Amino acid sequence: MKSLKIKNSVIELKQGDITECNTDAIVNAANSQLILGGGVAGAIRRKGGSKIQEECNKIGGTPVGTAVITTGGNLKARFVIHAVGPRMGEGNEDEKLKNATLNSLKLMDKHNLKSIALPALSTGIFGYPIDKCAKIMLSTAKQYLNSETQILKVIFCLYTKDDYDIFKRELEDICK
Repeated sequence: MKSLKIKNSVIELKQGDITECNTDAIVNAANSQLILGGGVAGAIRRKGGSKIQEECNKIGGTPVGTAVITTGGNLKARFVIHAVGPRMGEGNEDEKLKNATLNSLKLMDKHNLKSIALPALSTGIFGYPIDKCAKIMLSTAKQYLNSETQILKVIFCLYTKDDYDIFKRELEDICK
C-alpha cells in the first residue's frame, strides 16, 4: 500500500527528492536556528536559492516541535514549512516529533494550502530511529486529516528505498 484515503484527503508515499515535489508546500527538516545546512535543508537551499535562508534569518529561529513558513524561492513548491524535530537523546523526542508534524499541518490550514510533502523528520544527523519516525508521523497525519481540514494531499517523500519501505510497512499497519 502506498496511499490511504481519509475523508476528503489522501496520504501518499513517494520515493525521491523532496525538492522536486510539485505541492503547495514542502517541509524542511529544520534546526531551531533555521540555518539551512546539510541534508534536506541543504538541498532546499541549493535548489530554492538564497531567498529562503534570508527569510529564515528574518524569523530568527523557532523551538523544537514547532514550525514556521517561508516562500519556496525557486522551488516547484510555493512555500517551505520549516519543522524542527528533536535530536535523539534530548528528551521527550516522540512528543516533539508529533508536534513538529502537527504544527506543519496546522500551518497549511492557516495559509489555505492543499498539498504538502514531508521528509522523515529527525532521522538524519538528529539520529531519530526511522521506524519510530514513520509510526509517529503517519499516525499524526492520519489523526489530523480525520479532523476538520482543507488539506487534500499529504505526501511523505522518502529519499531512500529503505526509508520508503519502512514507511510503506507502517502505513499498512495503521490501515489494519
